[in-house]
Amino acid sequence: MSRIPKKSRIDHAKSSKPYYIYSMFKKGTQTETNSTGGSTLIGNGTTITGDITSTGDVRIDGTLIGNMKGSAKLVLGGSGVVLGDINCNQADIQGKVNGRLMVKDQLTLRGEAVVEGDIHAGKIQIEPQVTFNGHCHMGKDAYVVEMTSDDKRHAIAQ
Repeated sequence: MSRIPKKSRIDHAKSSKPYYIYSMFKKGTQTETNSTGGSTLIGNGTTITGDITSTGDVRIDGTLIGNMKGSAKLVLGGSGVVLGDINCNQADIQGKVNGRLMVKDQLTLRGEAVVEGDIHAGKIQIEPQVTFNGHCHMGKDAYVVEMTSDDKRHAIAQ
C-alpha cells in the first residue's frame, strides 16, 4: 500500500475557495502559493528562444533570445543574458542585456552588468563597474517611448 502525500493549500485570487495540491517531496511541509503571480526561474545553462510575458517575478540566470514583458520584478543574474527588449515594473540587472530596457519604477544595474541599448526608467541606480552604451531617459515621462519608423511599419503590417 502506498502512502498518501501531504496535501498543501493553494489560495486563488479569483476564487474564495482554496484547493489543495499534494507535496511528494518533504514530509510535513506546506506549500502556499498565491495566483496573483508566482516566481519564474530560468536557470543557468537554459536557453529560451521566444518572448516571455509574466505577471509574477522573473529571475533569469540562463539566456533569453526574445523580449521579456512583465508586470512585476525582473532579476537578471550575473550569468544571465537577454537578447531583446525588457519591459517591466522593476529590474535588477547583473548580467548582459542587448536591447531596450523599459522599467516603470526602479532599475538597478549592479556588478559586472553590460547593457547595450536605450534605457527608459522612472529611477535608476548604477554601480561603478557597470558598462552601459545607449541613451538614458529618466523620470515619470521616461516610460513613454516613441515608435521608430521600422516599429510603425511592423504595427501597420499586423
